[in-house]
Amino acid sequence: MTFGDLHDDLFAPLEDALARVSPALERAEIARILSVGNGVAEVAGFTDLHADELLTFAGGVMGIASNLSEARAGVIVLGETERLRPGDPVRRTGRVVNVPVGTGLIGRVVDALGRPLDGGGAIGAREFLPVEQPAPPIMHRAPVQVPLQTGIKAIDAAIPIGRGQRELILGDRQTGKTAIAVDAILNQRDSGVLSIYCAIGQRASAVARVIQSLREGGAMDRTIVVVASGEDAPGLQFVAPYAATSMAEHFMAEGRDVLIVYDDLTRHARAYRELSLLLRRPPGREAYPGDIFYIHSRLLERATQLRPEYGGGSLTALPVVETQAQNISAYIPTNLISITDGQVYLSPSLFEKGHLPAIDIGTSVSRVGGKVQLPAFRAVAGNLRLMYAQFEELETFARFGTQLDAETRRKLTRGLRVREVLKQREHDHLDVPEQIAALLAATEGLFDDLEPDAVAGAEQTVRKAVRARAGDVCDRIDAGEKLDDADRATLIKVMRDALSESQTEADDGHA
Repeated sequence: MTFGDLHDDLFAPLEDALARVSPALERAEIARILSVGNGVAEVAGFTDLHADELLTFAGGVMGIASNLSEARAGVIVLGETERLRPGDPVRRTGRVVNVPVGTGLIGRVVDALGRPLDGGGAIGAREFLPVEQPAPPIMHRAPVQVPLQTGIKAIDAAIPIGRGQRELILGDRQTGKTAIAVDAILNQRDSGVLSIYCAIGQRASAVARVIQSLREGGAMDRTIVVVASGEDAPGLQFVAPYAATSMAEHFMAEGRDVLIVYDDLTRHARAYRELSLLLRRPPGREAYPGDIFYIHSRLLERATQLRPEYGGGSLTALPVVETQAQNISAYIPTNLISITDGQVYLSPSLFEKGHLPAIDIGTSVSRVGGKVQLPAFRAVAGNLRLMYAQFEELETFARFGTQLDAETRRKLTRGLRVREVLKQREHDHLDVPEQIAALLAATEGLFDDLEPDAVAGAEQTVRKAVRARAGDVCDRIDAGEKLDDADRATLIKVMRDALSESQTEADDGHA
């Protein structure tokens, strides 16, 4: 073998490989970690860095540039910081945090960055949206006019919610706030409304129970669950509601109606307070930073009803907030009350008495009001709030043992029956005609002769009777037609006959 042959055998493959290589310069700006811990890091070395820019640490951990100064930058770390060390490199990405959007997310459980948590494989999304987006301009918005039925009598009758509205759910812990939000999601089975449940700072077991309820109720195939649990980094808890809103806005831009639940924004505020204090921002009231109102307002202002020329979709927000010792005048609750379009307040005293859902109708309010109710609902429930408030005042007065006239006794009797009708079991959703039948029976005095504990059974009787014997009236109610005097008389007669027959059967049974 000659030297030339040896050269060809040894170096020809190497020369071929080198010929296929096309060298290219890659420009990268690298800084170093100065300090890291508790969900934040301090880095130095960048000559050009933008606010809210996405950074990458060793091991693929991401971060958001937050506090910027000439010498260093404070970074919110979106992941665990245990493996990060001072001196490790940090790279710029030149982009902001974004999340996958689209139909591939429906039915999935993902984290705050859109990564799957349910073991169902990759999302496979083709589109991404930034987690922070400006709210739609005022000229792109339409009035809130279409109802969002929750299936809960106390809400749909007295505190109606419309598509595109922001309705706050607040109350002390363990009063049923999450149950109401989940019931609202479950009741959208035939409405075409997509739902997003965003869990912020919750225990993993609590989130698992919600997911199980959604699966058992058949709602998971039209729901996205975004989870940033209490075990996750505070940065992920802070980003989660914005990421969930971007997922919802994609569908809203396509003309679809979306319901989003933030459970809950108290923990979100605490996570942001923790990050702000660690980044050495000055504390304000209750140690919260000065921009705590802004972070929630820029989130909730993204919920709206769009005009038809801009897609015609809607985003309805149900933020949840926890109060302490019934103090709704605390800092975060008052912030959110001023941002939202009304609130559903859950009373611990009602909860302890077994009045479920424990909605305090006197303290709750919907600033959109009857505009989003179906005409038949307005005809039946129009005076419900006033009548119920008068009943509660009379009930308080009657506790002093004073002698009551016949009219006052009648109002107390009627109010007690209305209270029983407003009770409702969890996951027991009622269609609009059934709700109207139950409320009409109570307000017209059909239950006045019954004992309070017999009202629940009588309510089921009238609901079944209306569906079976007045189907044409029910169809007109569902179609959004007004409830005229003839329809009202028909419903009352059907319900009165059904109660009379039920009473006759009960008497025969006892005999």
